[in-house]
Amino acid sequence: MPVERIAPTDSHVVVEVGGTVVADTTGARILYETNLPPRYYLPLNDVHATFLTPTDTSTHCPYKGDARYWTVTVDGIEHTDIVWGYDKPIPEAADIGGFVSFYPARVNLTVDGTEI
Repeated sequence: MPVERIAPTDSHVVVEVGGTVVADTTGARILYETNLPPRYYLPLNDVHATFLTPTDTSTHCPYKGDARYWTVTVDGIEHTDIVWGYDKPIPEAADIGGFVSFYPARVNLTVDGTEI
């Protein structure tokens, strides 16, 4: 879906997997796409690297570019390809370069204390 806009937010965004906080930031960006719910992208530096393992999975989106994926491992349980990001997005999506997003159905994502 086409990117409508990308907006910075200073909201407190927390991602939990299996009851463990794996990301915590006040520097997220919200990506708005046509016909899709807003998606939160977090600075990769605000995701706890000890939980991340890069995978060989990659996808291409004509509106954002080439994405790579990570598995999150919590308490020995692997959550495969639950995180993705664009290292070099196309110019229209440049503001999410170096940021990552989580599949909301597979994590607990809260924004200012409210679950999304």
